[in-house]
Amino acid sequence: MSHSHTDEKLVRMANQIATFFLSQPEDVRIEGVATHINKFWEVRMRRRFFELLDMPDAGFLPLVIAASKEIKRPGSADSGAVGVGADAATGAPGGKGVAAGESLSEPSIPETTA
Repeated sequence: MSHSHTDEKLVRMANQIATFFLSQPEDVRIEGVATHINKFWEVRMRRRFFELLDMPDAGFLPLVIAASKEIKRPGSADSGAVGVGADAATGAPGGKGVAAGESLSEPSIPETTA
């Protein structure tokens, strides 16, 4: 099966996020990957992610596949997304987002509740 350049980039990005979280404690890996994708990937990216996930040879790392169960499917309620529209310019709820200095290009470590 051949993927488009865009598909290959999306798979590579998901795998890079997973690779980062493989360096983190095991109990935060799945949540970390899912949290990052839920917060920073727009609907079109997540929609294509799930289309690719259904293909047997898409090339996702096992951690990406495991995290997919926690990733919001487009069309489901998505109140936790940061977005890149007006809410990103003013800062998202809880002080997160690019206005608060949070990067859109670096993996985010999920906040732990202790």
